[in-house]
Amino acid sequence: MNQPAGPHSPHHVPWSVEHNRRALIPIVVLVIMAVVAVFLIAVFGLQAGIAVGGTATILALMPVIPIAMLFLWVDRWEPEPGRLLLAAFLWGASIAVATALLGSVALNLTWSRLLAADSTYAFGLAVTAPVVEEISKGLFLLWLFWFRRREIDGVVDGIVYAGLVGLGFAFMENIFYLGAALEEDGLAGGLVVFVLRCVFSPFAHPLFTIMFGVGLGLAVQSSRSWVKIIAPALGLITAMLLHGLWNGSILVMDGAGFLIVYVIIMVPVFLGAIALVVWQRKRLQRVVAQQLPRMVAARLIHPGEVAPLACLTSRGRWRAAIRQRQGAEAAKGVRSYHAVVTELAILYDRQARGAIGADFAALERELIASLYEARARAHSYPAALTTASQAVGQRNPYLRA
Repeated sequence: MNQPAGPHSPHHVPWSVEHNRRALIPIVVLVIMAVVAVFLIAVFGLQAGIAVGGTATILALMPVIPIAMLFLWVDRWEPEPGRLLLAAFLWGASIAVATALLGSVALNLTWSRLLAADSTYAFGLAVTAPVVEEISKGLFLLWLFWFRRREIDGVVDGIVYAGLVGLGFAFMENIFYLGAALEEDGLAGGLVVFVLRCVFSPFAHPLFTIMFGVGLGLAVQSSRSWVKIIAPALGLITAMLLHGLWNGSILVMDGAGFLIVYVIIMVPVFLGAIALVVWQRKRLQRVVAQQLPRMVAARLIHPGEVAPLACLTSRGRWRAAIRQRQGAEAAKGVRSYHAVVTELAILYDRQARGAIGADFAALERELIASLYEARARAHSYPAALTTASQAVGQRNPYLRA
């Protein structure tokens, strides 16, 4: 009888090695997207002038950091991989912008042959741009949904990734609008556009795209097949409708429609998104607390870890203590360990509710391997772990008495 490959078998590939191999392609893609984003900024700078382009870029960058930090705060329970968060932003600032530009130009040329000049402009602004732009931004979320399902396992993940994609798109679009205003009306005109786009409405594009992210998150969480189909479709349609209302509002009442849509629609939707985030974070905390005993029974975590793992404040104190005693690398390992525990809790919750099918076993093996490796890293142990399939159901050798 053939024996299963052990941890030192020549046929065994440690999870960390396989993970590093899989990381190569995303790194290449990140570089490509960064190059595209820089190229778009450079082309605009050469066209408008270095001074105008540089000023527009600096002004457009100002709201990016605080908004990005807000999304990272939302993501504290289950921090997503840094490179994927960066990829979401870069996708919005590069591929989505380029795709939307090409799509809009092609469709507007078509409408110009079918409609009157005034109608072409209005139709392109209120219909073509929202549809093309939301699809272009949403493609990144669809990729996550189909090929990196582990990384988008609920509404909070959908909100975080969608928000960063929208933020990247808004950053690049703001450069174009600010640059045009600076070129035509000088610094005063640029400041007016800055106040309108970067102060009063910096969440516009993120908020539109979040609608699709919420739909995908609901599809992942739900056990009902009709929700898995309807929720993403409704999310994308809602994103397009909000975007269309936002764009089209400037065509109504000599531009005064913008204020009406802002107060009556955008502000309530924004407040609703905040309420949804708060509710989903509390739900996530309940899910983790409910699933921790199962992990104790499987000897995946120590019973003494249940209380601190069930609370974000306790997790923070735990990481701080480890950082003080064992250094930053050990603290990073603990942070990874906390994130994997949360992912496992979400996975077990989805299994209990019948919201996941054949993917469960593979995801469980991968997450348990990740959990063991994170604990090993935190305790400064070697990373030569047993295979994920052998780890299931066995006592974790890295648990301390």
